Amino acid sequence: MNRKNIIGSVFAVVGIAGILGSIALTQPSKDKKAPTAPAAGQPEMKLPPGWTAEDMQACMAAGMPGKMHEYLSKSIGTWQGKETMWMAPGTEPIKTECVAVITGMMDGRYTKIEVSGDMPDMGPFMGMGINGYDNVSQKFVSTWIDNMGTGMMTGSGDLSADGKTLTLNYTMNCPITKKPVAMREIQKHTGPNAMTLEMYGTDPKSGKEFKSLVIEFTKK
Repeated sequence: MNRKNIIGSVFAVVGIAGILGSIALTQPSKDKKAPTAPAAGQPEMKLPPGWTAEDMQACMAAGMPGKMHEYLSKSIGTWQGKETMWMAPGTEPIKTECVAVITGMMDGRYTKIEVSGDMPDMGPFMGMGINGYDNVSQKFVSTWIDNMGTGMMTGSGDLSADGKTLTLNYTMNCPITKKPVAMREIQKHTGPNAMTLEMYGTDPKSGKEFKSLVIEFTKK
């Protein structure tokens, strides 16, 4: 494989990593009731010095799954993905496929996504992401690792006011410039069992944003 293919494949991996990492979505908790008082005979928890009951309630509220987690639960399941990748601005698209298995974690607070597929000229692809919604920052959060790199990609974002579009902004270290680089993902549910994801990366030569990946997912 020549140098041009290596560089191109690296950026293809970056694109799919961001998208697939971000589509791992959260299953809601079955028990959303606030914690109740201790059972008869059980000692009450003593607050740390200076704490108020409101402080403790704020901590408990931060850990309770809510409406955003319910919204994200739609993506739990097994998805077949058809991918179109661009290694750089103006290049010919590359077609490939993947399978994403998304499961709930920690009583609906997080999800795990496990992805398998093949990357052109690079062989089998394996990736894993952990995702959720942070009640404190009121942001969706995402991390991603895979067998094509040694860094961890992290991101956060928001759901549109109409509840139809999720946008996530990621940061990772570019292997060419050796500097942090931004990536942007847009996710839309287009039907009960269909979802479209777009990833926009930063061209290391021009510094400009370009569309690097589109995945059309169908839920099995």
